[in-house]
Amino acid sequence: MNWIYWAKLYDSKFQANCLRVRIEQDWWIRDHDAPTDVEVFQVKSGKYGVRFSWNVLFNDLDRIQ
Repeated sequence: MNWIYWAKLYDSKFQANCLRVRIEQDWWIRDHDAPTDVEVFQVKSGKYGVRFSWNVLFNDLDRIQ
């Protein structure tokens, strides 16, 4: 699985979770499919980040391009 990492790290887990929910819920506004996996993770410095991924089948690649 290939992850896409959000560029910003957040000081609190709450802030990262707010972004996670927005990523999960706002894709219909932008006319895209929602990511299949969205996760909050913590780095060694104690900050939190968000990563997401789509499980795209090779048959779906024609539709995306």
